[in-house]
Amino acid sequence: MKMILTRLVLALRRFQQWLVAQLIFGFLSVLKLLPADPAIRFADRLMRWIGPKLSRHRLMLVNLRNAFPEKSDEEIQSIALASWGHMGRLAAEYIFLDQIFDFDPEQGSEGRIEVSGIPIFMDLRDNPRPFIVFTAHTGSFELLPVAGAAFGLYVTVLFRPPNNPYIAEKVFDFRKARMGKLVPSHAGSSFALARQLEAGGGVGVLVDQKFTKGAPTSFFGRDVRTNPLLAKLARQFNCEIYPARCIRLPNNRFRLEIEPKVDLPRDPTGLLDVQATAQLLNDKVESWVREYPEQWLWYHDRWAIKRQL
Repeated sequence: MKMILTRLVLALRRFQQWLVAQLIFGFLSVLKLLPADPAIRFADRLMRWIGPKLSRHRLMLVNLRNAFPEKSDEEIQSIALASWGHMGRLAAEYIFLDQIFDFDPEQGSEGRIEVSGIPIFMDLRDNPRPFIVFTAHTGSFELLPVAGAAFGLYVTVLFRPPNNPYIAEKVFDFRKARMGKLVPSHAGSSFALARQLEAGGGVGVLVDQKFTKGAPTSFFGRDVRTNPLLAKLARQFNCEIYPARCIRLPNNRFRLEIEPKVDLPRDPTGLLDVQATAQLLNDKVESWVREYPEQWLWYHDRWAIKRQL
């Protein structure tokens, strides 16, 4: 009897996941019937309306108040609303990615995309060596590996699949067709990234996700745990690390930036300091978020406080 109940519960859960996925796919299919700009603006308005009604809105407000204690409630609410709008934009931008990315590395572009750091792209492409590019959930971050591919610079991207398996499959297929090799985040992912670096290739990593057993660090002055994988890989392969980000600009335009390589901290013996490097990553991401706070995904439980609410 217990086994039958377990199977029924699992079947119900799969059906719920399937139903949610179909509703999302249906909405995005309808959205894709519109031109890109009206669709992106509509998604922004829709999420500004839906977001504050969701349970995650409370977590978002707490995160913002903790990060910006100097800001008024009105400012916090404004950032939160804009952040929901940017999440709506991110979903719409996903389905219009092929139209949005109009930058031509050979001729330049006066379209939606502008790129800062082109000489770095070219150097990494023309002088192959192991390297790591890190970014955060800010702006339309999915455009970064697309830009790399446009320059002929293909990296192996570590990503965390959505919890819904039906959505995860669609997302994986979509990304793989446009972004090169993908490595889902799981127990063996570090070995796949290590093989890529060992072969002299590049790796792309998002570094602002919650990681329960990570290195003790701080973010916006509050204790967090940070995944030490990037630092450990850099220490093992003595490779360069480059920050990169996407910034949303007015009128559905974007600026993609890759910055010069960072100087990595060393311990007294000369080895790369893993914890100090993890903190360096947090400090860089924090500087980005402070510059454009509305473009970061504040509903993430980065400080692991959701269970306390």
